[in-house]
Amino acid sequence: MAKVFQLAREDIRLDALLKEAGIASSGGEAKHLIQSGQVRVDGAVELRRSTRLGPGMTVRVGPHELRLAGPPASPTP
Repeated sequence: MAKVFQLAREDIRLDALLKEAGIASSGGEAKHLIQSGQVRVDGAVELRRSTRLGPGMTVRVGPHELRLAGPPASPTP
């Protein structure tokens, strides 16, 4: 079952997501995971760490699966 990851903004870079979600402990580790073909975005291998991800997308790295949710709605004044 996928874990829901709440975005703080409308989108996030793939490498930043891996760090923020705790899948990678550093930018270097995130880069290695991506460039070695271990990361799938919506079922397809993604090799670009700068790929922008948004709500509704799914990211899988080994046993970890994240479903991205949009940022919380801002309160209306």
